Amino acid sequence: MDKVKIALQYIMPKHLVSRLVGKLAAAELGAVTTACIKWFIKQYKIDMSEAAQSEPEAYKTFNQFFTRPLKSGMRPIYDNEQYIVHPVDGAVSQLGPIKDGQIFQAKGHEYSSLALLGNQADDAKRFEDGDFATIYLAPKDYHRIHMPVKGTLSKMTYVPGELFSVNPLTAENVPGLFARNERVVAIFETEIGPIAMVLVGATIVASIETVWAGTVTPPTGKNVFTWEYPTEGPDALTLDKGAEMGRFKLGSTVVMLFAKDALDEFADNVEPKAVTRMGQAFAKIED
Repeated sequence: MDKVKIALQYIMPKHLVSRLVGKLAAAELGAVTTACIKWFIKQYKIDMSEAAQSEPEAYKTFNQFFTRPLKSGMRPIYDNEQYIVHPVDGAVSQLGPIKDGQIFQAKGHEYSSLALLGNQADDAKRFEDGDFATIYLAPKDYHRIHMPVKGTLSKMTYVPGELFSVNPLTAENVPGLFARNERVVAIFETEIGPIAMVLVGATIVASIETVWAGTVTPPTGKNVFTWEYPTEGPDALTLDKGAEMGRFKLGSTVVMLFAKDALDEFADNVEPKAVTRMGQAFAKIED
C-alpha cells in the first residue's frame, strides 16, 4: 500500500489539485465551510481550546481556520539569550551537520543545500559545514511560522517545483524531496550569522505567505525569483525572536540552515521524531 501511495503521487496532477483546493479553501461558503472545519477538527483531533477563536463558525473560510492565531500567551518564548527557539509546532524530521554540502533527508536519501536554496551558489556557500533542522507540520498543528532568533531579512528566493506530500512516508521514499518541491527561502542576518528559513510547499498547500510580502505566488513557470532587502536604514525589516515571519495555508515543512559554528548543541530532547512547540528551547548558540 505504501508503494501505491508513492506511485500515485508521481502520476497525479499535483499542481492542479493543489490550486483547486486552494480556491475552495479561500472561498466563503457559509455552512459548507463550517461543516468542513468541524470535520477537520474531529478527523485530526485539533485542540481548539488553544485558538483565539475556538468556535468553527467564527471562520469565514477554511484558510482563516487553518492559519488561526492562538490565544495570547499560549506559546511563551524561551527568554534565555543563549538559546534559539523552535519556529513552529510540529515534529523534528531530521537534524544535524551539513556534510560536504549534503543534507540528510531519510535513510538512503540526501540532497544538496545548493539545490534546496534554488541553486544560489553564494547563499549555499554561507552554510558550508553548518547545521540543519527539518521540522514537519502535520494537519493538526498550528501553522504560523516564527523567528528562532532576532534577525534582519536580507534575501528571499521563490523556487518553483513539484508538490509532493511531505509526510514521513514520502520523505523516506522520494529522493531529494525538499529540494524538488516548490518553496520559499528567506535568509536573515542574525547575531549568530545567517539563517535560512526554507518554507517547503506540498500537495494541496494553497500558498505560502510571509509577513513582508504576503502570498508569494510569482508567475507560473520554471523561473527562480529573488528579492534583495536592505539590512540597514529605515527600510530594513528586523523581526524579534518569536515574531511571526510567515504561514502555510495547509500543511508542510520548514528546513532551517545555520552557518558553521553558529550552534553549540541542540536542546534536550530535540531529536528526530521529537514533538516541537513554537517558542520552546531549540538549540544553544556558540559562546
